[in-house]
Amino acid sequence: MDIPSKYNAFSIEQKWYNYWMEHNYFHSKPDNREPYTIVIPPPNVTGILHMGHMLNNTIQDVLIRRARLLGKNACWVPGTDHASIATEAKVVARLKAKGIDKNDLTRDEFLKHAWDWTEEYGGVILEQLKKLGCSCDWERTKFTMDDDMSEAVIKVFVDLHNKGLIYRGYRMVNWDPEAQTTLSDEEVVHEERQGLLYYLEYKIEGSDQKLTIATTRPETIFGDTAICINPNDERFTHLKGKKAIVPICGRVIPIIEDEYVDIEFGTGCLKVTPAHDENDKVLGDKHHLEVVDIFNADASLNSFGMHYEGQDRFVVRKAVTKELEAAGILVKTENHTNKVGTSERTKAVIEPRLSDQWFLKMEDLAKPAIDAVLKTGEVKLFPKKFENTYRHWMENIRDWNISRQLLWGQQIPAYFYGDGKEDFVVAETREAAFKLAKEKLAANSSALATTFKIEDLRQDTDALDTWFSSWLWPMSVFDGIRNPENEEIKYYYPTNDLVTGPDILFFWVARMIVAGYEYKDEKPFENVYLTGLVRDKQRRKMSKSLGNSPDALKLIEDYGADGVRVGLLLSSAAGNDLMFDEDLCQQGKQFANKIWNAFRLVQGWEVDTTISQPNSSKIAVEWFNSKFQQTIVEIEDHFSKYRLSDALMATYKLIWDDFASWLLEIIKPAYQQPIDAKTLKSVTTIFEDILKILHPFMPFLTEEIWHYIKERSPEEALIISKWPEAKPINETLISEFDFASEVISGLRNIRKQKNIAFKDAIGFSVVNSENVATTFDDVISKLGNLSSFNYVTEAVEGALTYRVKSNEYFIPMEGSIDVEAEIAKLTEELSYTEGFLKSVQKKLSNERFVAGAPEQVVASEKKKEADALAKIETIKSSLASLG
Repeated sequence: MDIPSKYNAFSIEQKWYNYWMEHNYFHSKPDNREPYTIVIPPPNVTGILHMGHMLNNTIQDVLIRRARLLGKNACWVPGTDHASIATEAKVVARLKAKGIDKNDLTRDEFLKHAWDWTEEYGGVILEQLKKLGCSCDWERTKFTMDDDMSEAVIKVFVDLHNKGLIYRGYRMVNWDPEAQTTLSDEEVVHEERQGLLYYLEYKIEGSDQKLTIATTRPETIFGDTAICINPNDERFTHLKGKKAIVPICGRVIPIIEDEYVDIEFGTGCLKVTPAHDENDKVLGDKHHLEVVDIFNADASLNSFGMHYEGQDRFVVRKAVTKELEAAGILVKTENHTNKVGTSERTKAVIEPRLSDQWFLKMEDLAKPAIDAVLKTGEVKLFPKKFENTYRHWMENIRDWNISRQLLWGQQIPAYFYGDGKEDFVVAETREAAFKLAKEKLAANSSALATTFKIEDLRQDTDALDTWFSSWLWPMSVFDGIRNPENEEIKYYYPTNDLVTGPDILFFWVARMIVAGYEYKDEKPFENVYLTGLVRDKQRRKMSKSLGNSPDALKLIEDYGADGVRVGLLLSSAAGNDLMFDEDLCQQGKQFANKIWNAFRLVQGWEVDTTISQPNSSKIAVEWFNSKFQQTIVEIEDHFSKYRLSDALMATYKLIWDDFASWLLEIIKPAYQQPIDAKTLKSVTTIFEDILKILHPFMPFLTEEIWHYIKERSPEEALIISKWPEAKPINETLISEFDFASEVISGLRNIRKQKNIAFKDAIGFSVVNSENVATTFDDVISKLGNLSSFNYVTEAVEGALTYRVKSNEYFIPMEGSIDVEAEIAKLTEELSYTEGFLKSVQKKLSNERFVAGAPEQVVASEKKKEADALAKIETIKSSLASLG
């Protein structure tokens, strides 16, 4: 078979991915095998492949391909998330570019545009994952807005509401003025920002007195409804029971007393704006204060902002400061650092806002999920360090704000039948809601009971938080909510491994665990492998804005999918951030070329069935088989601890060092000579086993070589072959080879140093003080090109010498080197080493140094001394033999 001289990743990848798809290897159906299930963390439907996706999905593909080789029924469910805020923002921007305002459209008209966008851009990322080699069961692809998925979400909302766990409340929420929706606490990123503290004077009604307050937000004075002082603050006793006048708007407000006020902060007088600060709202409720909301939904000021109506809050901050300064009300400003809440998605500064929203009570729901991770260990986090983060979030959990003021998403199934806030029913369908509404109206003896029509129902316009959809993912992809007893959910659930980033440990992972125990009374997955974030060499997070994120598809084009997969995994230790370096992809590409060239070397040997197997080849094959089994045990251990980088590195070393650098060198026939059939058959079997353990990491290259080795039917493809069986390990053989390899390395060094050509056979003698077995003598003879191999009891005169442990090896010098030049070189080396030894011993004889230096420094100096003494002994021995 004609094997190309170079490995062409591009053509090979397309060929084998098509082959795998054509033969349906990725598809899974319930059968009598042990299932192994992974659900993909669904990327945004409009997303494109970035480095985080590349890492995350490479890891998942390694796990799923290995599970197939282990004989499990491997099922990897792909899909995408509708990402309500991000997708709606893109649709709104596209409409705006066409001169269309979202607010001028009906819900149905807007959703048509959203679906058009989704069909145009949705799923691009899934196609890109195929380029990486991801072996997902594409027939199972799900989208969180699919009809069956949406039906499951609505079913769960209704169920939780009926259980009294979902309620509607008028609360202070996090408002994103750009997306114009509420956000849950977890979607708010708190950033430290440098700002100003503004000191403002308020007049006291009916006197010439004034009081000074300090605020970071002077634009909110229009919403002030009280000034608060601490009752224990003696500075303000004269203010008790009085009223203050708000600057500019002239509103008269009470001066109230509460120990909540920090006497040490600012001036000790606090302005209270209940509509725009959570703590102020608590104070306002306690003291029955008026609530004045000064903002529109886009954070511009409304009519309460007087002449600033319609202007943005930050524009007003600057303008109102100037007005206050001109009026002599602004006393001074000070630099002030405070934490500002920003929207995770739009980056807009969050505005606290009072609003009617839907909430899910989380405290009781969270308990089984807390126990599963922190008590029973039913769900294990890798690395374990993330348990502390999980504990902190879950034990301080607050009710989840699940409503969003968006159109894209599952519409909340609450239907209003009257004008009151409580005049609503919750049901899965409009028909069911109508029936419930009629019953309620009749129960209340309402006059509407007989005339009320289904068209009179008004469905809540809000959509559900995207996470309220994706928290059902491991169940809903198998239709486990709508049909809880169906064959698939019973077979595939709970899933096995979840691979995701620590940034969504609470958003998604914890909530899936909560949902799993609520709806299946069981964990949703067994192990959670939390990858690190992908950073550049300077430890910066990769982002579009920094321009430090390489084009994922360009990397695949340049280095091949296998090369990129290896590069990503080599730089990725479990749970630690990945310092991505493109050179590692180059290393992955070189590794692919190394394997390709090794294969071409083996395939290029002519075979002679008449010659017998040399002893050196026989023992080398036996050694490698044990080394291979030892590595498999190591790999299994790494996989069990989700140390995939270490599993790859163990495989890499086995192939590069043990297979290519040692085994192939030992069995390689002499130039233009044939190889015996037995050795070739053994090395071919070894190569096949190597391809099996390498396949999860480098699927394309391995499948290509697998089919080159011999013609195979689709039933014999590598992707569905069997992981190598465990066999006994001959530890003694491995240990003896390790010693022999040092002897060979010593021989090679001598040849190199003395310029002795490898084609020239040399004599060799050893004083075998270590009583090393002669098992690998034939291997040493072959790789050292020895003319003789003698065991002696005394040093050989006139020979070069080196040591391995206490064994001394001798290479006779007659005719090989210039003895005079060698003596001069050794004498110079001896003089230098003796001088170095003196300086080390001087340091070690200094009591102050030994007593004061760190333990490891002293230990290092003692090792230098021992090494120098051993080297001097060897040089003297060589000089004596030459003299």
